[in-house]
Amino acid sequence: MRNKYYDLIDQTFEFPQDEFRTEDGELYFHDIPLMEIIKQYGTPLKITYLPKISSQIQRAKRMFNVAIAKTDYKGSYNYCYCTKSSHFSFVMEEALKNDINLETSSAFDINLIQELHSQNLIGKDKVIVCNGFKKEQYIENIVDLYNDGFCNVIPILDNKNEYKMLEDCLKRNGNSGCGQLKIGIRIASEEEPKFDFYTSRLGIRYNDIVSFYEEAIKDNARYSFKMLHFFINTGIRDTAYYWNELSKCVNVYCDLKQVCPELDSLNIGGGFPIKSSLAATYDYEYMAEEILAQIKNICSNRGVEEPNIFTEFGSFTVGESGATLYSILDQKQQNDRESWYMIDSSFITTLPDTWGINQRFIMLPINHWDCEYQRVFLGGLTCDSEDYYNADSHANAIFLPKLQKDDPLYIGFFHTGAYQESLGGYGGIQHCLIPAPKHIIIDKDENGDYTTKLFAKEQSHKSMLKILGY
Repeated sequence: MRNKYYDLIDQTFEFPQDEFRTEDGELYFHDIPLMEIIKQYGTPLKITYLPKISSQIQRAKRMFNVAIAKTDYKGSYNYCYCTKSSHFSFVMEEALKNDINLETSSAFDINLIQELHSQNLIGKDKVIVCNGFKKEQYIENIVDLYNDGFCNVIPILDNKNEYKMLEDCLKRNGNSGCGQLKIGIRIASEEEPKFDFYTSRLGIRYNDIVSFYEEAIKDNARYSFKMLHFFINTGIRDTAYYWNELSKCVNVYCDLKQVCPELDSLNIGGGFPIKSSLAATYDYEYMAEEILAQIKNICSNRGVEEPNIFTEFGSFTVGESGATLYSILDQKQQNDRESWYMIDSSFITTLPDTWGINQRFIMLPINHWDCEYQRVFLGGLTCDSEDYYNADSHANAIFLPKLQKDDPLYIGFFHTGAYQESLGGYGGIQHCLIPAPKHIIIDKDENGDYTTKLFAKEQSHKSMLKILGY
């Protein structure tokens, strides 16, 4: 009778997979023996596996460059990293090994860019795409960057008033030796009908863009209008909705190109999904090729040269590099049918997307794959009713090995590398004063052997009490 946990996975998915395999009943992640990591550092534990960041960037570059060759596309492909998905220094340093550009979304993001330059991690020729609804400080920081010689900083106008703020700031602070300031406009895309709203709060309406350019920007010698920006909240998906919105965007690009010859770039934002299930089947190569084919076809029909393509992949870049490990403290049988495994941390503080937007990650046991399994619910340590996890992305239930006496069960949530630390309030006050876990960085040396480094200790009570004024 095949009733071990490994049998369940083997019968449900193609397994092992690229990043997951087992040996002697224990899980390996990118050939890293996770039980050895746990024995060294304990749990709860955050992991960042740096080589995955570079491999994801190179994967996207390869896919789009292959698509350019297949479709005979005339524009270039440019990879931007969306910094808000993870601002950590070790993430930025790894990503920047791959000749990429950067995208910012707030005033302090510009300070981060300046810090990267001071550490000789980027040059002033780097393309910096500045998105988001901009307060005055953000505008001033962008102009400071431009005046400091960052000639390829591109503020993307999110509303018409930002243009006036930019004008006023340039008049006050003068112009750098970079010549014209490159700018762009974000399109306010139409959202899917299931959304609570029909039009994105970000960007300028389709019908207003050309007239706004002609009335306000066209004859202003301070600017060179270079980029049209487009993004769909639900991501890049093979649906009629996505292709329709992309078509509308490219047609606006063609309208603009006819009155604005210097326009040469279309930014399609982020939206490539990360693997949230062992059953994931997203066809990245097809989507990259089809996007370029659709853009090329519309431009050809309109008699317009194809634009250079920019993407702003964030979760795709760093999501799959992360993992969060817990131990099961105890089992609680709350009624006849519900068995609760209690973890040694909190989902609300360490994986806020699980309760905030019902995000599902790949969840697997680290050990006891050779034991029988049962259906369980996972509970966190806080006194909050929302601090639980009860389903995987492929099923409305979760199954884990039965607990063994005197041999703790450890579990891991994988592909958690994007957004969780910033949303959880890294280094700040955690719900119920649950401490932030240790965070380690895993890399590989020149011999292919893995190395580990402690980035942050588990948060102390003293640090939290100090924040609270004690």
